[in-house]
Amino acid sequence: MTVTDPRKIKSSFDLPRHVGIIMDGNGRWAAARSLPRLEGHRRGVESVRRAVRAAGDLGISYLTLYAFSSENWSRPPQEVDDLMGLLKHFIRIDLADLHKKNVRVRIIGSRDDLALDLKGLLQEAEAVTRDNTGLALIIAFNYGARQEIADAVREIALRVSRGEIDPLTIDATTISEHLYTADIPDPDLIIRTSGEQRLSNFLMWQAAYAELVFLPLHWPDFDQVALEDALRQYSSRDRRFGGLATTQSAMTGS
Repeated sequence: MTVTDPRKIKSSFDLPRHVGIIMDGNGRWAAARSLPRLEGHRRGVESVRRAVRAAGDLGISYLTLYAFSSENWSRPPQEVDDLMGLLKHFIRIDLADLHKKNVRVRIIGSRDDLALDLKGLLQEAEAVTRDNTGLALIIAFNYGARQEIADAVREIALRVSRGEIDPLTIDATTISEHLYTADIPDPDLIIRTSGEQRLSNFLMWQAAYAELVFLPLHWPDFDQVALEDALRQYSSRDRRFGGLATTQSAMTGS
């Protein structure tokens, strides 16, 4: 299968505004080739570059990548160190190129207890690209959706205690406005590689009406062709947001 001209993709069906990707399968990709897990993670970084480039070329406005979950700290210390090293390397090497391409970098997740050098790099990536107007690249790092919701609830409770919010007015919008993603639209499409079919604590509040596409390939094999496949599946869905199907509405006149 060949890569499609991005101009044809844009004109052939509706693109999602916001795509989230659970990048899964680096270790299994490496194991299948009798390679160390670190090599799978290295190849996964190359797939990140391909995904960012393809999303920008296709006209997607927001791309959120699940880079490191709050549960990933339980992995073997050497693997965690390797992942931190790859993240630092990616920021140092790729930040200038992302900035040149007008990409705005955002980091969501807890920064408590992060090493000072890593925290500084994350802040630098955001500061350097803050005024860019192209693709918004959101990196979910040290991120967990349950913790995000707990943090939001805690902040709302504090504001109630200070008399800033009337508890009787709290609704779904109030919670959304206190999430890490308060100024980011909810994802339209979430892709997960490696064949696993679960969200794994990724954007669980925001994904309430997202379309889910599960691809059988491992993350190091992800490229524009795979992204196009997911976009075609997304385009074929009838997004009802709790209402009637489009065809049913047309038939009943409602």
